[in-house]
Amino acid sequence: MGKGSATTFSGAHVYTLNGTDPEGDPVTYGLTYEAGSRRYFSVDGNLGNVTLIEELDREKEDEIEVIVSISDGLSTVSEKVRILVTDANDESPEFVNTPYIVQVSENSPSGSSIFKIEAVDRDTGSGGSITYFLQNIHANKFTIDRHSGVLRIKTGVTLDYEKSRTHFVVVVAKDGGGKLRGDNKVFSATTTVTVNVEDVQDTPPMFIGTPYYGYVYEDTLAGSEVLTVVALDGDRGKPNSIHYCILNGSEGSFEISNTTGAISVIKSPNQLRKEVYELRVQASEVSPEGDVSAYAFATVTIRVVDLNNHPPTFYGESGPQNRFELTMYEHPPEGEILRGLKITVNDSDQGANAKFNLRLVGPGGIFRVVPQTVLNEAQVTIIVENSAAIDYEKLKVLTFKLLAIEVNTPEKFSSTADVAIRLLDTNDNVPKFSSDYYIARIPENSPGGSNVVAVTATDPDSGLWGEVKYSIYGTGADLFLIHPSTGIIYTQPWALLDAEVNSKYNFYVKAEDTDGKYSLAEVFITVLDVNDHSPEFNENIQEKTMIIGSPVRIEAIDQDAEEPNNIVDYSIMQADPANVFDIDQSTGEIKLKSYIRSLDIIHNITKNKDCIWSLVVQAKDRGSPSFSTTAVLKIDITEETLHKGPMAAFLMQTKDNPMKALGVLAGVMGIMVLITIMISTAMFWRNKRSNKIMPVRRIIKKRQTQQSRTVRMEWLKFKRPSNTAEKFVVEDDAKSLQNENSNNNVQAAPVPPAAPLPPPPPALAAGGNPAVWRVPTVSGSLTPKFINKQLKKRGHSSAHNALVSELKMKFEKRNATMGEPHI
Repeated sequence: MGKGSATTFSGAHVYTLNGTDPEGDPVTYGLTYEAGSRRYFSVDGNLGNVTLIEELDREKEDEIEVIVSISDGLSTVSEKVRILVTDANDESPEFVNTPYIVQVSENSPSGSSIFKIEAVDRDTGSGGSITYFLQNIHANKFTIDRHSGVLRIKTGVTLDYEKSRTHFVVVVAKDGGGKLRGDNKVFSATTTVTVNVEDVQDTPPMFIGTPYYGYVYEDTLAGSEVLTVVALDGDRGKPNSIHYCILNGSEGSFEISNTTGAISVIKSPNQLRKEVYELRVQASEVSPEGDVSAYAFATVTIRVVDLNNHPPTFYGESGPQNRFELTMYEHPPEGEILRGLKITVNDSDQGANAKFNLRLVGPGGIFRVVPQTVLNEAQVTIIVENSAAIDYEKLKVLTFKLLAIEVNTPEKFSSTADVAIRLLDTNDNVPKFSSDYYIARIPENSPGGSNVVAVTATDPDSGLWGEVKYSIYGTGADLFLIHPSTGIIYTQPWALLDAEVNSKYNFYVKAEDTDGKYSLAEVFITVLDVNDHSPEFNENIQEKTMIIGSPVRIEAIDQDAEEPNNIVDYSIMQADPANVFDIDQSTGEIKLKSYIRSLDIIHNITKNKDCIWSLVVQAKDRGSPSFSTTAVLKIDITEETLHKGPMAAFLMQTKDNPMKALGVLAGVMGIMVLITIMISTAMFWRNKRSNKIMPVRRIIKKRQTQQSRTVRMEWLKFKRPSNTAEKFVVEDDAKSLQNENSNNNVQAAPVPPAAPLPPPPPALAAGGNPAVWRVPTVSGSLTPKFINKQLKKRGHSSAHNALVSELKMKFEKRNATMGEPHI
């Protein structure tokens, strides 16, 4: 027992302990570990079979110590054993310090080292040894040392910035293989090395739009431009300027601009001796220091023509061509030139016969062609005019017809060429929701994690750009979550919805693509009410007083938010006797049966003489499932009181609440005291401001007469009261409210002198009407006094005559003073 493999599976038999006792007694085996050590093995105490109970990993622990013991029951022998864990090839190589990006100059010599790649494998032995190689070795410009991982340029191969600016090299790291659970396994890993080529000045200039053809017509003027040649520095990273010159072939008939490359005829057409001129043009590359570093040559053919016998013709880089193709990204900037299209159009005629128009036939407004009018020959330039219409999601391929048609010739020769532009996708679209807002409903008893609504947003872009990720935010989003991929909105696992607390939630949902472009939609969630509240009676339901003929009303409130969960129905569950009360199911009004109209009927029904009965009433809502509440109601039945009016009604209403009656009484008394104080204060200030004291009233006697006379005063009436006491009533004259000075000052009424008690009215004959006494007054009023003394006799005419005489004298004195006639 000294070694264990890292690939041995748990439960495998790895070893058998053997031991004997010299005395021949049976032995048992034991296996223990030091404190804190992990237990990897177990042993059968009788057979000595050692079993692996936990898989081994050499990379974590390559050595295990156990204590093996053998015992015959009396004595025990122990020994520490060290178990070495052998390695298995269970680890893959891993590249370090990725990603790998290398900058290499294009003039680096072939065979030179450009980068060192390193991978590690934690296995030992052959499983930990790593070799390197490249994928697509034959199509690759690089090679790698299989042991060191050094990346080199292949022998005999050079890098060219103008041909390829970036190379992607796929490197494979493979271990040496080894056993894994009985099988021979080899693991590998791959990585990509990006090699960026840096430009150097190593490429000569090149002419664009070759071959060059020019035409001179019979009517061409000397000094006219025939055509323009264009050359560019082949080193696009750091281009130098180009200078042009004609080496030979012009025979003194043509010249070229050193800077623009424009070739002009310097003789008139009738002086030209040849029909065709072959000009050899040189383009020189001049460095910023003024040194000429490279050259390029081109042949320019100039034909002298005078007949319209050639239609316009399109040329590509390899000659006449009627179809041109280009691949480009969608939505290029407006005004950009499609440089990938190398199109030349030429008409071999001379003069007006070689003048033609160019135009694009196809979807309008997307591109425009330059020039639109051509004489002889021109480079065709197509320029972006509407970037929005160049959309990969709408059309992946744009096709046009390039039409060249002569202008001023009777033949109207023309030609066409097909232009096909294949578009590449870019991330130019924002995810868009299927709706600007989403409305959802969820019951309030939904458990946490319940789905609420699914939102959907689409991004027409292709690949990863079209993948949408969802998120939510806003003050109403605290109780909700959204699945980032599916857009399903669901409640938080701990969320408890309650329609009575909050039944409306709204928040925003965001759809975002991998580049961070996003759009928003609003979510409105309504929490639907469920019947989760029982009706509750008011606190004052315990006792009610019922007047026979008038109902009493009970009321219960259900806190649910919506109908029918909060609609309450009432019923009487128990009453003794049972056939006495009715209850309105909807309003809760309780009244006596229609045949019960008095307390006598109630006393005939029951022996309960105090007429206080207890009812068990129930309030039940209409939800599903339905909830109900019961309460005991004590009803005191009384008959309607004989006293009418508001005070009687108030006393009946407050019979069960005497403190309420005391409070109202105290309030009324307080108001009366306040009114008395205000009236006293007003009278005090009125008397204080008055400048003359006037008598309040003058009392005169009116003679008995059957004629009605007009008197400017009211009457003092003596009426016979219904009881033994008689009333003395004095009414004020309205005119006395004005003083003699006519200044409208209100004068305080002086205290009248004490008058004798009026005698009883004279005895009347049987069947006759009592005499009515009226005494006119000037102003004010005299509060009637009730005579409390019971008159013993009704015939004291002497007292009555004395009072009448006194009143008559006062009345005549007043008329004499005022100059009025006697009445």
